[in-house]
Amino acid sequence: MTTTDTYDFDAPVDRHGTWCTQWDYVEDRFGVPGLLPFTISDMDFETAPEVLAALRGRLEHGVLGYSRWRHEDFLSAVRHWYATRYDTPVDADRIAYAPAVLYQVGRILDLWSSPGDGVVVHTPAYDAFPRLLAARGRDMRGVPLHDWDALERELARPDTTVLLLCSPHNPTGHVWSGPELERMAALCERYGVALISDEIHSDLAHTPHRPWALHGRPGSRWAIVTSASKSFNIPALTGSYGIFGDTESCGRYLTLLKDADGLSSPAVLSVAGHIAAYREGGPWLDALNAYVAGNLEMVRERLTRAFPELDWHPPRAGYLAWIDLRPLGVPDEALQRELIHTERVAIMPGTAYGPEGAGFVRLNVGCPRSKAEAGIEALIRALRTTAGTPSGAAREAAPGTATGTAAGGN
Repeated sequence: MTTTDTYDFDAPVDRHGTWCTQWDYVEDRFGVPGLLPFTISDMDFETAPEVLAALRGRLEHGVLGYSRWRHEDFLSAVRHWYATRYDTPVDADRIAYAPAVLYQVGRILDLWSSPGDGVVVHTPAYDAFPRLLAARGRDMRGVPLHDWDALERELARPDTTVLLLCSPHNPTGHVWSGPELERMAALCERYGVALISDEIHSDLAHTPHRPWALHGRPGSRWAIVTSASKSFNIPALTGSYGIFGDTESCGRYLTLLKDADGLSSPAVLSVAGHIAAYREGGPWLDALNAYVAGNLEMVRERLTRAFPELDWHPPRAGYLAWIDLRPLGVPDEALQRELIHTERVAIMPGTAYGPEGAGFVRLNVGCPRSKAEAGIEALIRALRTTAGTPSGAAREAAPGTATGTAAGGN
């Protein structure tokens, strides 16, 4: 059994019948019920016992009335986390609560851009970004990861107003280095572009993550948007927060939150969960990251044994294995049909993250080792079956083939 001294991540948890997006609603995206899912980015682990204890304690009080987030318990927990985890000071006056990261991204876009403006995003892109930008009438300007010439070209356009950064990057798991972030900060300053940094995957980095707060220019228009929901597996509690580069933008955002949207009372269990996670959950998170790294290493070993030409290496952050299958020449649609109808597993096609994801898959291994092993072995078998399939044979996706367009992916 793979375990730590305190936490056992091998123990399976049955999530069926809990209104679970990944398990109970897999048919929404893949067209077939009952598949073994390796899809949406949540984990199959119970959250930290310290978080569960805090939630139980709050529920036992019995009164769940209107609540507040702007108090020392919450603000000091966020500041403690950044100070101890990232050696980064945070001004409490520039912290702002939100019901969700994407809500906050949208509302900050409302502050710093107008319909028709360009918003730059690295591609392949987290699939919610294009939908969010389209719904707000912004022009998404995709830039291939690591293409610095294209990045500067798009930032220099006079109607580009925001760089929407994913740090660490989803779906690839890239962790931006200090020099890379400094280069982005200089470009944003040169062209007067604001920056929103989605750092929800930061606590899951396997190499050091640097918060944008270490690189954003003092008083300039930048914001970190993040949450404990990803790292502590508590997205169903809702809740996130932001850290702004200037107090004026923070105040304008809070006016939208409280007055325009009427969201002055947070989800109290989310507040309690965040405080417990950031004050007491560090050892659990360290153990989780070590376990996930073991899952990713297992994937690397088995993929290398089966297909050495892939030369696949684990991502630098997270539990999402972004796997480049292009050297095998396997058509995406044929592979998905084999995975769904023969192997009975659901694995995200790379095309869910834009055309740049063609030829890739994203395999979620935030789960017990036995499930991760079942997923990679199913993928290997499907690849062996479909390798050499002519591209023309898979032009039309059969019913029950994942298209990457249905709701529910992240």
